[in-house]
Amino acid sequence: MAAAVSSLSSLGVPDGEGGSSSEEEEAGPSPAAAAAAAQRREERLRRFRELHMKRYEACKLNSQEVVEEDKRLKLPPNWEAKKARLEWELKVQEKKKECAARGEDYERVKLLEISAEDAERWERKKKKKNPDLGFSDYAAAQLRQYQRLTRQIKPDLEQYEKLKEQYGEALYPTSDSLLHGSHVPSKEGVDRMVADLEKQIEKREKYSRRRPYNDDADIDYINERNAKFNQKAERFYGKYTAEIKQNLERGTAV
Repeated sequence: MAAAVSSLSSLGVPDGEGGSSSEEEEAGPSPAAAAAAAQRREERLRRFRELHMKRYEACKLNSQEVVEEDKRLKLPPNWEAKKARLEWELKVQEKKKECAARGEDYERVKLLEISAEDAERWERKKKKKNPDLGFSDYAAAQLRQYQRLTRQIKPDLEQYEKLKEQYGEALYPTSDSLLHGSHVPSKEGVDRMVADLEKQIEKREKYSRRRPYNDDADIDYINERNAKFNQKAERFYGKYTAEIKQNLERGTAV
């Protein structure tokens, strides 16, 4: 017995502790360690659920963005600008109705809300807008006429709202929309088109056609521009200068 005790002492094991370690191993981990392990497991599960929800939200947002992008690609090229313009015009119409209900002048109210700098900038922009550069070619003249006619078009916003409520998304055409034969113009629209065409015909009749060239006429000009100037001068001052011109031709001018 003494030999056994001495052997334990030589191994560095204190007396009375040899059996306690084996009992702790058989009893398993302590409650504090078990609680810490359970807490770490709950933390990992919570983070896993959060990552799963983030992945689901990302997939959902990606799908919505793909659908929206497909809709945008199917719209006309300048649809965003047209939509913003229509929304602005709706706001203007509402503002006009509010001013009319209060008995105020809309133009006066609008000018009161504009700063002097904005007014000057708009005036400069208005002067630069669509300047008359003269005739260059028929394509440019046709473009100017098209721009002038489109500026005269005033959209019927009330009718637009009714059509939007009636057709919904089908009102906005896409690449798959069938437009031919699906729209019947109103009587008012047809009357406006007829009135505009009659106005164009009446204006076109006032144009001065190019006169045919006369080989027997006197050549008193050096170019086309000078010939037109001489014609205008003859029209206004011909009766006063007829005698002077005859004297110059005969060589009897004083």
